[in-house]
Amino acid sequence: MGRGRSEPETKPILSVQRSGHIDHFDIVERVEMGQMASMFFNKVGVNMFYICIIVYLYGDLAIYAAAVPISLTEVACGNHSCSAGSVKYNDTDPCWGSVTRKDAYRVFLGVFTLLLGPFTFFNAQKTKYLQILTSLMRWIAFIMMIILALIRIGKGTGEGHPPVASFSGVPNLFGVCVYSFMCQHSLPSLVTPISEKKWVGTLVLADYVLILGFYVLLSFTAIFCFDSSLLHAMYTLNFTDNCNVLDISALRYFLGLFPVFTISTNFPIIAVTLRNNWKTLFHREGGTYPWVVDRVVFPLITLVPPIVVAFCTNNLESLVGITGAYAGTGIQYIVPACLVFFARRHLEPVVGRDAINMHQSPFRHAFWVWFVLIWAGFCLMFVTANIILTDTKK
Repeated sequence: MGRGRSEPETKPILSVQRSGHIDHFDIVERVEMGQMASMFFNKVGVNMFYICIIVYLYGDLAIYAAAVPISLTEVACGNHSCSAGSVKYNDTDPCWGSVTRKDAYRVFLGVFTLLLGPFTFFNAQKTKYLQILTSLMRWIAFIMMIILALIRIGKGTGEGHPPVASFSGVPNLFGVCVYSFMCQHSLPSLVTPISEKKWVGTLVLADYVLILGFYVLLSFTAIFCFDSSLLHAMYTLNFTDNCNVLDISALRYFLGLFPVFTISTNFPIIAVTLRNNWKTLFHREGGTYPWVVDRVVFPLITLVPPIVVAFCTNNLESLVGITGAYAGTGIQYIVPACLVFFARRHLEPVVGRDAINMHQSPFRHAFWVWFVLIWAGFCLMFVTANIILTDTKK
């Protein structure tokens, strides 16, 4: 009876009925990407995998560390009186007297660091209800923004007149798309508890289609609802100072503070994940870390770099684009393709070429593995060339 309360969190979603037959392709154990890398990559490959994960998580933390102060600065320093239309402020504009918006941003960043930074030194556990609340707030905010934009467009008062195409934005679009859809590191935790996995592929596909539908709807309503020259990189902020879109103060504050609530709950979890990846990267079999290294050094090298980056720049568009284009490409394209290649080569002597995998992909031919790798390399070169050309023009 003493274990009754913890059982619902450890049991599979559906009861599992097993026979004595062993299926090598049956997904019964959660195997995270790091464990997969250890199984199929050599030492150099494993280290490269963890470096890629670490760089991505650093980018994540830098984006989150900048997004919260940006939202707080907009709420504290923006126009909420409906006396003016949508305005895009500069960092040098005043916020409180002689305090500029950039100064206010850094003050909020300092407060954010002091409040959430200490969580990096501990472990984040039992966050289920917090994550449920965060997901609920995201659904409410997404649906609210889509409906508000559609209403304005339907009234014929939308300010957006986007061009048919703008090729200069393609590299950044690539990075943002990769960053938005990257969830391979979460799939083992989502798929393993499902006992009836016959329809797992269909469920994952439906999930991606649903996400894509939301992104497309949110993006297209945004570009036709708002003037692109005044569009904030943090989309929720477009509703906080524009009473022509939303004239209810409480809802404007809710959308303005929405990133603060949701991102603040994720920051400690990602920080702890990054800290643990650092430990795994330097771990030696049978060895332990001194207390100072384990409890002080690893948390500090986790927390300090993204905070420094956020202090230096609040350009979310660039942070998201670079994080998605480089580290994101590794996680979404290169690592999975290499895992598939080496896993197939490892498994063939064990089960033979004629083994039937009930979860096999429609893209099971080796051609697709090489296509993904070539595509990733092409995209990396494209994005890098665009960054170099942009810097040269400046």
